[in-house]
Amino acid sequence: MSLQRARAPLPYSDSRHQSAAQFLVEEAHLLDSADFEGWLELMDPQIRYRMPVRVTAVKAADEADLQTMDHFDEDWFSLSKRVQRFGTDYAWTEDPQSRIRHHISNVRTFEGDGDELIVESAVLLYRSRGDRTAPSLLSAGRTDVLIPTPDGMRLRSRDIQIDESVLRTQNLAIFL
Repeated sequence: MSLQRARAPLPYSDSRHQSAAQFLVEEAHLLDSADFEGWLELMDPQIRYRMPVRVTAVKAADEADLQTMDHFDEDWFSLSKRVQRFGTDYAWTEDPQSRIRHHISNVRTFEGDGDELIVESAVLLYRSRGDRTAPSLLSAGRTDVLIPTPDGMRLRSRDIQIDESVLRTQNLAIFL
């Protein structure tokens, strides 16, 4: 469900929309290139990065009311520790490292509070672990809050709504 039903998205020709779309593409490139330190630099120190567990419910039930657990709910400290761990010998969930590709689409940008931009997007993540396991696909919708800074846009929050109730990937040692 879109959080922005009451508002119209910014026109695609709006420079703020173009900046937001470019941010998402460049962020995907950093993740696909395994430049996690560069990716972490795009985070606002107040980042909240979460992916609730999806609950399959009848139409009469509000799924948001039933979501009581998260696959992850992280802040800058926990994200930075995950990034640091990738550089050690203890990141065994990513040894060998996954080959990933983020496909970003359906980008819609809305005015938020002050200079904030609220950005909805779809992500399809292809993940291959070489010849050990079958590749996996993860599909999700994301709602991001981007804030402008003197150093460019920064991600203040990301809420990921995965399209499956049961994940069919080996682990969640990757960033969406």
